[in-house]
Amino acid sequence: MQWLRSLFNRPEKAYLHPYLAGAILGVILFLAFLLTGNGLGSSGATSRIDALVVDLVAPAHVDNTPYLLKMAGGDKNPLDDWIVPVFFGALLGGFMSGARNGRLKLTTTKGPHISNPLRWLMAFLGGMIFLYGARMARGCTSGQALSGGVTLAAGSWAIMLAIFASAYALAYFLRKLWQ
Repeated sequence: MQWLRSLFNRPEKAYLHPYLAGAILGVILFLAFLLTGNGLGSSGATSRIDALVVDLVAPAHVDNTPYLLKMAGGDKNPLDDWIVPVFFGALLGGFMSGARNGRLKLTTTKGPHISNPLRWLMAFLGGMIFLYGARMARGCTSGQALSGGVTLAAGSWAIMLAIFASAYALAYFLRKLWQ
């Protein structure tokens, strides 16, 4: 039990320099393309996990839904795709990095004019809306900005500009919660 307590009570270390972190991310993205033939992203993995749950609960629904049928129809395993280990690797890597660098804490980042439950609700709703939009755009921000951006896909550049513009516009209305 002591080792678990030590994970949450380590002194916080400094972040990597942003240019160094960007260079490391670029090398990782290059290696992802080289080794898997695919870029980075995670929304595809959440769709596959969803397809697995639906297949366990209502397999007939999967067989009658073309979108789910591609991932889990018949004897297909929806988790048998390159993006699933990338997704779980990112979760595990983030956890290990947080533990190693003293950032593994249970906190709620918020402004003084919002309660914890409302902040959690807004974060959940924002995440769900963003994930839905990511699937409609055929990729999450990682897939669109990183993988699509480096391949100069016009749609990826357009969606990232739209994301930044809409976030900037929405920030005007939500700023009171953070000040």
